Amino acid sequence: GPALLFVKTSQGKEEGRRFYACSACRDRKDCNFFQWEDEKVSETRLAAREEYNRNHQPCFTHKQNVDRYKNFVLLPLSKRRFCQECQQLLLPAEWEKHSDHQFLCDITNAQLKSPSQLLYPLENKKTNAQYLFADRSCQFLLNLLIDLGFRRVLSVGTPRLHELIQSKASQEEFSIRSLLLDIDFRYSQFYTEDEFCHYNMFNHHFFGGEAALETCRKFLYEENGERVIMVTDPPFGGLVEALATSFKKLMAMWKEGEKEGHDNKEMPMFWIFPYFFESRILDFFPSFSMMDYQVDYDNHALYKHGKTGRRQSPVRIFTNLTPSMIVLPEEEGYRFCTVCQRYVSSGNQHCEICNSCTSKDGRRWKHCILCKKCVKPSWFHCNNCNRCTLQKHSCEKTDVGCFVCGQAGHKRSACPSLSRT
Repeated sequence: GPALLFVKTSQGKEEGRRFYACSACRDRKDCNFFQWEDEKVSETRLAAREEYNRNHQPCFTHKQNVDRYKNFVLLPLSKRRFCQECQQLLLPAEWEKHSDHQFLCDITNAQLKSPSQLLYPLENKKTNAQYLFADRSCQFLLNLLIDLGFRRVLSVGTPRLHELIQSKASQEEFSIRSLLLDIDFRYSQFYTEDEFCHYNMFNHHFFGGEAALETCRKFLYEENGERVIMVTDPPFGGLVEALATSFKKLMAMWKEGEKEGHDNKEMPMFWIFPYFFESRILDFFPSFSMMDYQVDYDNHALYKHGKTGRRQSPVRIFTNLTPSMIVLPEEEGYRFCTVCQRYVSSGNQHCEICNSCTSKDGRRWKHCILCKKCVKPSWFHCNNCNRCTLQKHSCEKTDVGCFVCGQAGHKRSACPSLSRT
């Protein structure tokens, strides 16, 4: 899809040179697209780029994959194969082509309903970072959505939540529907065009064109009081600015189909992201607040619930719903703070001076009178730096100024010169 516009900045210079690069891949090895904003591109180079794009398209379209799936489920168990190297469901006529590949045999209906466990997770941190919810977090999210009364879930980059909803859809008493928007086209082998849209959340690009856009738009229109919520779990290395821009466009799409009288309302949303991005998210969505619930992942070595100190999961839920509505499980150590009117982790003690439960990482934080705020328990106030920091730190580092203008007192992200340009 469309590239994003970036800027190369040099220390001490207000203006940098702007360039276009891939929105999804943040490593030039994965996508070598690069173009200066003011550069004139030759016809030859444009033709070569088109040719490259054509050669890197998936083997089958979404519609073809849907037809293949219908044929696949009709096969007896002994003839159901999945190529692990090509990550593709195989029909008997295709076996010969994949004869020297590793494949799984006897693919059951249960496996077909859990594609995130059949497919290899794409774990390149700079491109896909496809870490999948652990069962604990996935079930908690679904139960929470049911309790809050939502009947439609726009699952943006949350394949495991989507498949849990899909697997329960056949149950009579279960009335929630989900639409998965994801950049991983492999899921088109398992879901129809009404259940999955190939989507890039960094530039709001629907690869299926107007038809896919219309599928999403229809899904967001609330009918018969069926409330919609968006749940998203982006790659943590992604640019918050780009993600926020796309999410605002999805919110605007929801608003277009809203009934009258909801002018000031936002589409309900759960944005799942590490707590240290809190200030960046609140810059774009001031109505959001961060919940204390620790989201954990099956295939991530560190992001696990129940660990202590710095080894516990830093991933939280950011939402525009009223915090008191988000009930966290008491059996996992969460409790309700009557002053803050929200559920907090057991180690998050209410600070009388800040008048808030201030901990972000689950440990008990301490109040620093000089900084006028609560800080991590391992931090101490440094009189040279005039702020709290780790006990073993180098004070001279505080002399380093802004990377853009060279002045002290602010970082590059808050540089007034940058916002002017």
